[in-house]
This record gives sequence, structure tokens and C-alpha cells, in this order.
Amino acid sequence: MSQDLNRRKFLTYVGTGVTALTVASAGLGSFAPKTQAQGTKAASHLFGIKKKVSGLNFKPIKPSDKDDLVLPRGYKYDVVASYGDVINKAGDTFGYNNDFTMFFPINNSNQRGLLWVNHEYTSDLWVTGPKTNGKYSAAQIQKLLYNQGGSIIEIYQDDEGVWKMDTNSRYARRITGLTPFRLTGPARGAKAVGNVDIVQGTFANCSGGKTLWNTVLSAEENYESTSAAASLNQTHYGWIVEVDPFDSNFAPRKHTALGRFHHENSAMGLTNDGRIAVYMGDDKTDACVYKFISKNKYVKSRKQANSELLEEGTLYAANMAKGTWVALTIEAVRAAAKDNKELLAKFQTQADVLVNAHDAAVLLGATPTDRPEDVEISPFDKSVFIAHTNNAKHGNMHGHITRFLEDNDDLGSLTFDFEIFACGGRQSGFSAPDNLTFDSDANLWTVTDISSSSVNKGIFSTFKNNGVFVIPTSGDAMGEAYQFASAPVEAELTGPCFTDDETTLFLAVQHPGEETEDKNNPTSMWPHRKGDNQPRPSVVAITGFKY
Repeated sequence: MSQDLNRRKFLTYVGTGVTALTVASAGLGSFAPKTQAQGTKAASHLFGIKKKVSGLNFKPIKPSDKDDLVLPRGYKYDVVASYGDVINKAGDTFGYNNDFTMFFPINNSNQRGLLWVNHEYTSDLWVTGPKTNGKYSAAQIQKLLYNQGGSIIEIYQDDEGVWKMDTNSRYARRITGLTPFRLTGPARGAKAVGNVDIVQGTFANCSGGKTLWNTVLSAEENYESTSAAASLNQTHYGWIVEVDPFDSNFAPRKHTALGRFHHENSAMGLTNDGRIAVYMGDDKTDACVYKFISKNKYVKSRKQANSELLEEGTLYAANMAKGTWVALTIEAVRAAAKDNKELLAKFQTQADVLVNAHDAAVLLGATPTDRPEDVEISPFDKSVFIAHTNNAKHGNMHGHITRFLEDNDDLGSLTFDFEIFACGGRQSGFSAPDNLTFDSDANLWTVTDISSSSVNKGIFSTFKNNGVFVIPTSGDAMGEAYQFASAPVEAELTGPCFTDDETTLFLAVQHPGEETEDKNNPTSMWPHRKGDNQPRPSVVAITGFKY
């Protein structure tokens, strides 16, 4: 085998298919440089990204099963907010199972800002209490809904370098399963959503993104159990929601033009002609990758008014076999369903297509994939990275990271090529890639999502606890994974987000001790607060990054 094709890269090629594996194993040395060259070309033209700190300036850690957030030497973490902490003068409390985080600087500061935090789901053991005869009481439903959604907290770094929460903040507030939301776009007021334009609350909030006008987009994912428990119309959930952390007068809204499915995240960029493109993953097995392109163009001076761009445009799903983006329109769906009375009855308007986006996408030939979770646009070359977490039904136990290359490097292109950028497994050191983010050194940061019931067991035992990994997207180490952090017992690390100067990394530690069955014998007690009697999902600030 060629020296250019080391064991790790050889095994990574398994994810590219039998043909690639056959060529590699045949000892054809030209295969490795060719594949590497394609990836390097994708990252050959940077545009305006100034390098700040080195994302690989650490000694990688080894897998750990400690009940702690383990970091490389020279780094530390501060617990900024934990479940149940008071966040403002009104007495609002930080929700449960924090996920996505997004930092919004105040006055361009890297030491003070607002942190938006998603809250994905609750726990019968630690939050609501168990059901009685299969049902929650009214008080339990209030807890269920209040502890999901999002928290807006103000945080700052004190003179000793410790990150803390400012509970006197005029901005801090909760957005919950009880907050009124305005529907926008084609499904607003439509029969498909019960003829309403105002709906109750947001919950099951997984990942998200930031708009170009400095608001947050939060993704509603596995909404079924909460909506059923609270007797709420399920068509009101599974959307991308928008909130302005700084402006409480900006009405929280759900953008139906972006489709309804198990949204993992949203990643926004500009097409070459100035329109908005939003990439989204649908976190379930055999689900598709989506892109929304606005009808009108982004105008920076319009600020919040640019939100209207998310109300009118076209939703596409990726057909990976053909390398095309398929438009999900009522005309196309009805044409494809012309001989099926049941489908014709289901899809009568564009609102029906958006409410049932997954079914429409598959009908029109979009490719079912292996749990497409986070989707992020590289700020260096506009290639699009997708964390395909896993799919046991297909034997893809450890997942992989896919890279879409839009034609002409245009986010508005309707044709693309793709490559398998990295594969999970023993050879790479990580399993089940989930949330993604970039640093200014062109490194991709990914967290892992091995389920709490599988961590440290069977084929997942080699990875020990979930972690954070750094993967260069260019250069000699392209595709190599280096472990930066290890999670507490049964926890998942989510929502990585840097301050603008990259001296602080915010991270959510979700569901530590999730497999606990007896309150008196928790499997984790992280964050190990003195006098506490339970593990608490928390957001941390990691420092130690050097210029």
C-alpha cells in the first residue's frame, strides 16, 4: 500500500463505497493523492477569515469514563448556568437539558454578551415526576412546557477570568412551551395547521443557528411526546423558530416556508446573487438534507426586517444520487402523485407540502440518509458539512461526516457533488458525530452523540464517554480527529460556540446521569455542586486558548 495512504485514511475510504475501497486496497498509490487534492481544492480560497487562535494548540486527550468534563492540560471550564438556576430579577429559571448555544456580544465585547441556550426535553425523574395512569397532571404539564424552549442569559468574564451569569440583566428571559408564537409563510392560517396564525410555545429545541441580522434560529426536533402529553396540535411543532435575544418586542415566530420535520439545526449563508440560503438536517433515520433559498435578496441595512426573507422562497431536498436539489412544490408533488388518490388528498396546497416535508421530499426522489444532524457552511470555501450521526438499520453504527460541494461555490446552486469527509469508528477515534462548528484555522469541531444507553458498552466501549473532537479540513492532517474533551458519565456534549476572538468555547453538557433509575443512587453527580442531590445539565465556558 502507498505510504500516502495510511491505515486511518484507508479505513476512512470504506465510507466512500466498495469501488473506492477496491482501488485503495489494490495498492494504486495515485488514488490517495487524487482524493486529497479534491478536498484541498475545496478549501483553497479563503475569503475574509482572519486567523485568531490556533485550534490545534493542545495535546489531545485519551478517551475517559470519568464523571467530569475532562480537558487537555492548560484548559479549564466554568459552569455558567445549570438546570434550576435563577436567570433574572423576575425569578425565571434555567431550563432542562440544554443543547445549542449561541453567543451574542454586547458592544462587540468578547467578555460580556448574551447566550441563547436551547432546552430540548425534560425528565420524569428530575423535573416533572412520573405520570399517573399514563398522564401528567396540569401542574406537571406546566413544568414539562416551561423547562423546554430556550433561555436568554447575560454572561460575563470577571477580572479573574471566570465566566459568570449576570442575574440583574435587563435582557435575560425565557422562551418556553408556553410562549405565543406567530406563524409566517405559506402555512400561516392554512387548513394544514388548523387555520391558525398564532400557536403556543416551542419545545424539543435541539440545535440552531444565527441569522445575518443577529437573531437566533432554533430548531424544533422530536416534538411528538411533549405535544401529545400536553394535548397540543402536532402540526404547530417541528419548525424553525426565530427569536431576537436583544429585543423582546420582536415577536417570536415560526417560519413555515422552511418546512416541518425533525429539525436538528439551521445554517445560513448568502447565494452568489445575494439571496439567503438556509441548510437544515432532519434528525431521524432515513431522512433527508434540506436547503431553503429566499425569493428576495438580503439588504444589510434592513436589519431585523430581513426576517421577511424567511417567509417566501423555495424549499429543496438533496437527491445525492443525481447531485441535484429537488424543489418541494405542490405542482411537483401532485404530478408525482397523479395516480395515487390518497396522496392527492393529502397534498392539495403548498402548506400541505411544508407540513409534510419529509413525505414530499421522498416522493420527489430526495435521498434518505443516516440521521443528518448538524449542517454547517464552511466560512472558508462555502462547502457544506453534514454530520450523519448513524443508522443501525444500514449497519452504519458510528456515522460519518459528509461534505457537499455546491457547483461554482454558490449556495444558490441547484447542483452539487459530495464526498465522505470523515468516518466514525475505531480507526478515527470518534463515533456518532453531531453538532459542528468551525474555528478560524479551518478546523471542524464536532461533538459526539452516542446514546446514554450505549456509552461504554459493546462496540462503543472503545470510545468511552462522549466527547469533542477537532478535525482539520485542509492540510496534511485533513480528516484526522483529535479529542479535545470528554463528557461526564452518560452525558452528551452539545452546542459548541466560540466567542469572536476564540478565547472562550461555550459548550452544553446535556443529560449527565441520564440512565439513573433511583434518585438515591444517581449514576452521575456532575457538576458536583456542594450540597446538591442530583446531576444537572449545565452550560460551561472553556478557556485556555492561546493566541
